[in-house]
Amino acid sequence: MNNVLETEIAGRKLKIELGNIGMLSNCAMFISYGETVILVNVNASQSPRAGIDFFPLSVEYEERLYSVGKIPGGFIKREGRASEKAILHARAIDRPLRPLFPKGYRNDVQIVCTIVSVEQDNAPDILAMNGASMALCLSSIPFSIPVGTVAVGLIDDEFIINPTEEQRKVSSLNLTVCATKERIMMIEAGGDEIPEDVMIKAIDFGFNACQKIVEFQEEAMKKFGKEKDIPELHVVDEEVEKDVKAFAFDMLKEAMYITDRDKRNEVLKDINNKIKEEFGEKYPDSSADIGDIVYGIQKKVVRNMLLNEGRRPDGRGFKEIRKISCDVGILPRTHGTGLFTRGLTQVMTVATIGALGDVQILDGLGTEESKRYMHHYNFPAYSTGEVKPLRGPGRREIGHGALAEKALEPLIPSEEEFPYTIRLVSEVLSSNGSTSQASVCGSTLALLDAGVPIKRPAAGIAMGLITSEDLSEEEVITDIQGLEDFFGDMDFKVAGTTEGITSIQVDTKIHGLSKNCVEKAITGARVARLSILEKINACISAPREEMSQYAPRVYKIHIDPEKIRDVIGAGGKTINKIIAETGVKIDIKEDGTVFVMSSESESAKKALKIIDDLTREIKPGEIYLGKVTKTTNFGAFVEIITGKEGLVHISKLDVNRVNKVEDIVSVGDEILVKVTDIDNQGRINLSRKDAIKDSEEKQDETEK
Repeated sequence: MNNVLETEIAGRKLKIELGNIGMLSNCAMFISYGETVILVNVNASQSPRAGIDFFPLSVEYEERLYSVGKIPGGFIKREGRASEKAILHARAIDRPLRPLFPKGYRNDVQIVCTIVSVEQDNAPDILAMNGASMALCLSSIPFSIPVGTVAVGLIDDEFIINPTEEQRKVSSLNLTVCATKERIMMIEAGGDEIPEDVMIKAIDFGFNACQKIVEFQEEAMKKFGKEKDIPELHVVDEEVEKDVKAFAFDMLKEAMYITDRDKRNEVLKDINNKIKEEFGEKYPDSSADIGDIVYGIQKKVVRNMLLNEGRRPDGRGFKEIRKISCDVGILPRTHGTGLFTRGLTQVMTVATIGALGDVQILDGLGTEESKRYMHHYNFPAYSTGEVKPLRGPGRREIGHGALAEKALEPLIPSEEEFPYTIRLVSEVLSSNGSTSQASVCGSTLALLDAGVPIKRPAAGIAMGLITSEDLSEEEVITDIQGLEDFFGDMDFKVAGTTEGITSIQVDTKIHGLSKNCVEKAITGARVARLSILEKINACISAPREEMSQYAPRVYKIHIDPEKIRDVIGAGGKTINKIIAETGVKIDIKEDGTVFVMSSESESAKKALKIIDDLTREIKPGEIYLGKVTKTTNFGAFVEIITGKEGLVHISKLDVNRVNKVEDIVSVGDEILVKVTDIDNQGRINLSRKDAIKDSEEKQDETEK
């Protein structure tokens, strides 16, 4: 490479290399941190995309399994659709960068981060975020505000920048901070009930660490940066804007002051129809501009209402939460359900308890191979009163599901405490702001209803922000509804317990947040969260003592690890036979712990007995009630426990002389036998005669 620049972050080398790769990309480069390497490419279309009212930015996070020396599983030995983690990482790259592009920029921009080498100590997602910002800054694309990103861990009350794999395992905090030179662009956090003051200090620690990466990008721009293109920005026609404002401003302003959502929407629908009638023929090619103007008027009115008049669209106080209701056990056959309603936002979460074998298998770049707790989130069109095709989960659904999962993960009991797999599914029934945090609350209700012994209940809330154009004034608001999210400047989601924070996710639409804003949002979220937790506790204060009658139960037995092969059998033949006969699920750990799961106790007991029989050590002198499986002219074969049989020689069949085996026993008879000998090949010799004698001797002793 003819252009190389490096620096040191947290004792490891951060390096970029460019110049002789991807020659046709606007900017192509390798960025490396330790032995983790990412190929970053950024490109933009030559001209704006016509007929759209948004900035078409796409971010792709491409995982290559060769980066960790793996060959993809399955029949087709190549990478397929993006993994859930890859989608989450792509969203995390998008969020801090999107607000920093010029307003009105409508060119297609694509960022592709291809993970080509991974050292587990240096997380590729953090490196990709830095690489995306660096590549944009070095390109001719009109993006020139560097964004630095670091991970922050917390071990023994000490903050650590970019913790290694071993440090991440013991860290009570997993925090990502993205920042420019002046402001915080994004926060993503998962924590083990981190106190608010500690979280605020951790974010500040991360912000300061980002500054060295920002300076590194600024240095690279001076050395290798291309001259920036002068963008063709979308601007609304002045004459159209003047006419529409004169006609509609007062009507729209009056409508936005209606506190009832349904009435407001009805009035706005009538106003939009009037606008179309008035300007449809006059400006036939300006429908998109007219839409922008109407949006701008509504945004200005709402922001002025919040920032200068001190009132909210629905009449609430800035710290007031909408009306909340909680309910549990509403579905008769599921293992646990929770219905959480906050204003017009409503989420129903359903908990399902499964066997340990039902874990989700992970095939990615990390070292984690499976997970036994998962949360899925569905956001159908009917939740907003719309009609759209029902398809699989999109990036938003995956992101919201992962956020709610992260919020409850530290509270889920360990496998030793609760040997089950847990799946939560949140169905958004009605959406008017912060359904992801309503999912946290619904999930808590469902887990408690299912009898899962979680550490503590959790709840979540979304905080909003309204700022002046120069960012000198700012107002933080609690429990934002859809309108405030739509026209506001941030969506600051915080979830946790009475003890502290378990997750944070922050999106911003402006050039970052001040430290004061972050502090106010975190402290305000705590007050709101405690209020919501009171409502949850009033509904259900502890996990149910008994799980649903329809939920399976786990029964545990420990066997000699050397006997595991006896339970599994050749090609799984034995274990599959047990499952077929009893209808249970069986999971076996390497240490010899066997979990048998069934909703019917008799089936579980039958399976446990079979396993116990298969692994029990048979000793000479023991007496068994066995079943005759075969007779020959020299004796009878008797199964004394499942899968194990021995021979009773004809001379050992009775205390008297036996001429013919069938005179004494037949196939299917149950007889008492005594183990007399086990030879060096494991063959068991049995005696009915000795068992009879032993029985008679015991009877004589009893009579005496």
